[in-house]
Amino acid sequence: MIQKPAYLIICFLFSWQLMAQETVLISGQVSDTQGEAIPGVSIMLVGTQMGTISDGDGNYKLRVPAGTFSLSFSHVQYRKKEQSFDLTSDTEVNIELEESTTQLKDVEVSDNNILDEEIGVVQRVDAKSAKSLPSTFGDFNKILVTLPGVSSNNELSSAYSVRGGNFDENLVYVNDIPVYRPFLANAGRQEGLSFVNPDMVSDIEFYAGGWEAKYGDKLSSSLNIEYKEPDSLEAAVTLGLLGGTAYTGGKTNKLSYLIGARHRDSRYLLNTLETKGQYFPTYTDVQAFLTFDLTSDESVYINKTKLNILASYGRNRYLTNPISQSTDFGSVQQNFRLQTAFEGTEIMRYDTYQAGFRLTHRFNERLRTHFIGSSLFTFEKEQFDVEGFYRLCDVNTNPSASTFDQCVIERGIGTNYDYGRNSLEADLYTAESRWEYLLNANHVIEAGAGITIQNIEDHINEYSYIDSADYVQLTSSIFNDLSLNANQYYAYAQSTILWQDSVHAINFGGRVTLWDYNDQLLVSPRISYRLAPKWENITTFKLSVGMYQQPPFYRELRGFDGTLRNNVQAQRSIHFILGTTRLFYMWGRPFLFTSDIYRKQLYDIIPYDIDNVRLRYYPDQSGKGYAQGVDFRVNGEFVKGTQSWFSVGFLQTKEDVTGDNQGLIRRPTDQRINIAAYFEDHMPRDPTLRIYLNLVFGSGYPFGPPNRPELRNAFSGDEYYRADLGVSKKFNMSINNFFTHIWVRAEVLNALAADNTLSYTWIEDVYGAQFAIPNSLSARFLNIKISAEL
Repeated sequence: MIQKPAYLIICFLFSWQLMAQETVLISGQVSDTQGEAIPGVSIMLVGTQMGTISDGDGNYKLRVPAGTFSLSFSHVQYRKKEQSFDLTSDTEVNIELEESTTQLKDVEVSDNNILDEEIGVVQRVDAKSAKSLPSTFGDFNKILVTLPGVSSNNELSSAYSVRGGNFDENLVYVNDIPVYRPFLANAGRQEGLSFVNPDMVSDIEFYAGGWEAKYGDKLSSSLNIEYKEPDSLEAAVTLGLLGGTAYTGGKTNKLSYLIGARHRDSRYLLNTLETKGQYFPTYTDVQAFLTFDLTSDESVYINKTKLNILASYGRNRYLTNPISQSTDFGSVQQNFRLQTAFEGTEIMRYDTYQAGFRLTHRFNERLRTHFIGSSLFTFEKEQFDVEGFYRLCDVNTNPSASTFDQCVIERGIGTNYDYGRNSLEADLYTAESRWEYLLNANHVIEAGAGITIQNIEDHINEYSYIDSADYVQLTSSIFNDLSLNANQYYAYAQSTILWQDSVHAINFGGRVTLWDYNDQLLVSPRISYRLAPKWENITTFKLSVGMYQQPPFYRELRGFDGTLRNNVQAQRSIHFILGTTRLFYMWGRPFLFTSDIYRKQLYDIIPYDIDNVRLRYYPDQSGKGYAQGVDFRVNGEFVKGTQSWFSVGFLQTKEDVTGDNQGLIRRPTDQRINIAAYFEDHMPRDPTLRIYLNLVFGSGYPFGPPNRPELRNAFSGDEYYRADLGVSKKFNMSINNFFTHIWVRAEVLNALAADNTLSYTWIEDVYGAQFAIPNSLSARFLNIKISAEL
């Protein structure tokens, strides 16, 4: 939050003197002693405030007065260099910088992001790690689950929760363009992939709370992704048992392009589930990211006018014919078995179109603007007509008995029937303008305003019943056509001040939001302070306090009965975050330790239950609550030349629903302990042979029986633990003189063969006792991938 405006301040430092005298253009590339480009180098005309910075490829351009002058080149990780020139015409000069030996004490730093993260207030993740992380489908969001404060108990879903929040409380931006996830999906196996394509990512910023006023109206987190702008041809193709990916990028004159495609086919993995049947799930998406440099050749500014365009199409098809399921549960002393035979079919069809643009223009050395527009069109249909005939019995656990491991006492038989013909269409449009103005070298002001237009049509036709213990009970019945047409207006302003000594920095501002569906005006002030004392080991302390308010969206407005409430107020949260970041050294290499202690005070919250990945809200109820905890993370080169990290989080979140007489109870995402690790290693004599480990452990989420409000979230579910292991080998070879590298990769998914529980189905026996039947996730699976790179 504080570092990025500092970067912005340097970007704006250009002189007013250029208009009054003859000038020349000096340009070139800044690189290190190994020839690697260095982005973010400050290039200043000595004795003035004229300057620029090198772009992501180390390139720079600066127009200066003709004649004799000196330029200084400085970067936090490199020795400052000053060089004199005597020029009368435009000239190209390449500069080489040496690594700093005084500031980093001769310690080699191979990952430039580690120091950037250390002095920032956000979690930064290496984009390469997001690609190499072993996970079920190579979904980008799984890298977030390895960060402190982030949890997920479903490897089949891209949903995640942050510090006690739910999946709907997370902001996601790609190059400042907001993106969304499907509305109707009610199970992880029905989902596609998350929007972000790992092949296209260049930079990842993740706020687990305490973000600036310019980033949206949600309660829990903000994920900011930057896609690449290639300056040369690049391409890769990957094929595996669960799908494949392909992308290409390059640059022609003033256009850079990036095109990626992904295909997921999870039928082999879904065959490891307890529910046996015929699965035909596929997901395909195509994305294009184009960057146009509209700057004239005579301009003194690099990328004075730039246009980014993002376009995406996602196609999700899911069809299954469930056949049978057998689930054993209980204990060694008393074991039960639920056997179910199915008839019917589930069909889901989702088509999602998303597009957006960001137009950036620099008017002068002090003022820069962005205009951002986006649109979403989604068409989602689900059809299900499934009948399940079940039998619940006691299982003989005596190994010496002739009926060992067989049903000996029948506790109940019955039928579950689910029918649905639902469809949803949604159109969302966003237009936003942002301004950034440099008052002086240490003070920048930012402001913006925008509108979001929401149009949703939902057609619901579903019911379900249970035939058990000689009676039929209708468990749900919804027949309704719903329509939501609303506009959300918002504006923000914020200021960032850096002290001359860079020890102190402060960001403060506010956000105003009006949603015309309920005419509620929201004002959200936010402030963050950073202290960076000049200690031998770089250390920063940060304090963030702010109001975060989330206007209800369609899901929060729709009740269990299928009607929309129009009097639902925005959920509110006050964030208090105190954190520290410290750089230290082990084995002659730098490591980063971060810790946060936080508390979120919650008001006007809407209670909800989680069924698989579907959130079911109670919009006619409200309450208050809190979330509090501590997070720790250590990352660095545990093995030289690789990046690994370990995260630990402790959380408690509770709510008090008005009028239920239950007092404070656990919230559905109250996962008390969360441990995650991403570890990378390679053979000492063969760095092309690499091993990757993705390890996640989380304590159980609370749950309770349906239609029993006095027992809501009264029980603790089973813990979730999972280890995914990947081994890859790189071969240097040429295919048709095009691809130059081949990677062969084997992944053991769920290597520990953990029998993780996603949710519980409740069955009542003939004696009136209720049983929670666990629904398990995927078993161990071996996935093979082959990749070819340019």
